[in-house]
Amino acid sequence: MNVFITGASGFLGRFLSKELQEAGVQITALSSKDADLTKQNSLRLFNNHMKYDRIFHLATWTQAGYFSLYNPGKQWLINQQMNTHILEWWLNEQHQAKLISIGTSCSYADGMPLIEENYLKGEPLEDLFTYAMTKRMLLIGQKSLNKQFGLKYLTVIPSTLYGPHYFSNGKQPHFIFDLIKKILNYKYNKTDIVVWGDGNQKRELIYIDDFVKALLALDRILENDLVNIGAGEEHTIREFAEMICEIIDVKASVITYDTKKYVGAKEKHLSNDKIDKILPNRQRTPLKKGLGLTIKWMENYYFINQAEK
Repeated sequence: MNVFITGASGFLGRFLSKELQEAGVQITALSSKDADLTKQNSLRLFNNHMKYDRIFHLATWTQAGYFSLYNPGKQWLINQQMNTHILEWWLNEQHQAKLISIGTSCSYADGMPLIEENYLKGEPLEDLFTYAMTKRMLLIGQKSLNKQFGLKYLTVIPSTLYGPHYFSNGKQPHFIFDLIKKILNYKYNKTDIVVWGDGNQKRELIYIDDFVKALLALDRILENDLVNIGAGEEHTIREFAEMICEIIDVKASVITYDTKKYVGAKEKHLSNDKIDKILPNRQRTPLKKGLGLTIKWMENYYFINQAEK
């Protein structure tokens, strides 16, 4: 099998590439350094008479936190260009491939159940509206090319991914990595821990290895479909903070919650009814174990190794 991956240098891209390589799959892994997907013909360089069986489109232009709030225009232009060009290349050059894309829980309308049937219904949260709509448009593009030309696709919507080997590369990290780093920074440097919001906003995490295995299992079973992939449980930010403090051996009472700061959606709990019927025995890493592995890696990478240097 020949597989093409965009966004291969990102957190998900690196784990997916590793999993495929270990399975003996031949991959072509692209980062932004290899091709500028905002340019129309950038992907023609990678045909090389190669016909791909799968295209995993992971590349996107976004960051966590309030990034989407302050970059709606650029997010629309850049993500629409990238998505249009991958869809165009898929149709004109790689129509035999199945295109697998990553959606976002942000695309669900605020206040509606996060079930697959609602993905294109209602209006997403205003602060995340543009990014959410570019992801909806990507799905509509896949569905449209399937309807007219018979191309095959799959879109999956993850809850927040976490695990070891996450590099923010100067970007605002997702909340769980930011929270772990703040608590570790308190442990080593006695830096104040300030968390945005009152801590009652709820989030759902899925361990990166669990997600990749579920993604590849769904790819073997489904086509022309949309599926949530979550862990099936949610916790408040306070609960996550208390778990992390317990693992790191820091008192949770030292955390300050700043209610004046940006908090985003109050709740993001994906319905897992569909995937649980399809993959009833899928791998699920217990949250405390996954947090422990993530914390151990971050502590070694950011604090212990840095101190030794």
